Amino acid sequence: MSSFTIWRHPKPEGALGRCIGGRTDLPVDPRKAKRLAHRIRAYARLQGLPREVVTSPLTRAAAVGRWLQRWGFGWRVDPALAEMDFGRWDGTPWSDVSPAEFDTWMADFCGYDFDGGESVNALLARVSAWEPSCALAVGHGGWINARCWQGGVPTASSWPPPLAYGQAASMPAAVRRAW
Repeated sequence: MSSFTIWRHPKPEGALGRCIGGRTDLPVDPRKAKRLAHRIRAYARLQGLPREVVTSPLTRAAAVGRWLQRWGFGWRVDPALAEMDFGRWDGTPWSDVSPAEFDTWMADFCGYDFDGGESVNALLARVSAWEPSCALAVGHGGWINARCWQGGVPTASSWPPPLAYGQAASMPAAVRRAW
């Protein structure tokens, strides 16, 4: 396989104003999950792709996989597609993160591990090591950004904004990193 397409999950419920990563498993509106599944199904049909999808284990992505499975798709869950783990920040309101802690992260954007979570460097390594098992995937904004990163040392100011909820990115199956 030379490339795959990954969609960002639908907008989760209860995320507003919170640091949401791999430890916070939020639900999505079932209608939004079904709507995205319809778009993925149509895309697979138009592109002549096999009816297979892999998703993150987090509910906000897996809900889409469940719909596709109901419609005859093969569905697999892959923990490597999970969002970045923000450690003790994960799930807390951003307003509860002290300015000093946030500044510490910004000063060491790639190395900061969120007190037991996952650094950006660790996320980049996990994402670049991932090999797609099929041409269709559903994942998370931070994961997709890390996969799209084109080398060099990421900084807070150079890190791109995430894809909008429900949007897709096509990317090569293999990634070569130089950071």
